[in-house]
Amino acid sequence: MFRDNSKITSQSYLIWASLAFQAGLINAGAFLACHRFVTHTTGFATHFATDLAMFRFHEATSMILVPLFFLFGCMISAHYIDREIHFNRFPKYHIVFFLMSFFLLVVLIFGLIGMFGEFGSELSIESEFVLIALLGICSGLQNAAISTASHSQIRTTHLTGITTDLGIGLYKNLFLKNKKESSKNSTRLIIIGSFILGSAIGAFLFVHYQYFAFTIPLLLTLSLYFLTRKDWLKYDRTTK
Repeated sequence: MFRDNSKITSQSYLIWASLAFQAGLINAGAFLACHRFVTHTTGFATHFATDLAMFRFHEATSMILVPLFFLFGCMISAHYIDREIHFNRFPKYHIVFFLMSFFLLVVLIFGLIGMFGEFGSELSIESEFVLIALLGICSGLQNAAISTASHSQIRTTHLTGITTDLGIGLYKNLFLKNKKESSKNSTRLIIIGSFILGSAIGAFLFVHYQYFAFTIPLLLTLSLYFLTRKDWLKYDRTTK
């Protein structure tokens, strides 16, 4: 998917920005739908431990679901991508994007027919378990796929690591005169900006269109599926 670590192509920028935008949109949708973030695992351990300490077992269960399903999504991605690279075969990105598309389609349909209950209601494990599971798996699939494709340089589903990298990169660029950081910082800013833009647009769409707004990330993921099927996105197996 990304051929040269030293030169970031316009194709790479487009993919990263699109997926960061999608992650922000999905995260906003999940939060507005059931008051849970699903594209990252930051903070969930603290919330889980706090709920346990206060004997809120129902809330603790809901808190631990997201990181577990996120982890499961990462493992599925590793099976179709990292495993193929390990055996010197072409990674199956198209399968990962197909799975993401399928899960998002299920979310869209189930949401529209009322399987997840009323949009915006407090989280109910009984009615919204599938919603959290599917969105968590999608996020793990996406993050692991892009992490492998970019040789662990890029994450698109959350901002914690990339904001840290941006801070370090800005210092290197401004005070240590490391000119190589300029391009990297531009990439980081694009991803951060795309995530924030996706969150803002997502908030507007989900407030007005509720579950139907999941159509947008579904279409984005389907586009990547067809592009990978046509071999437009490639991975250089010789790049380390």
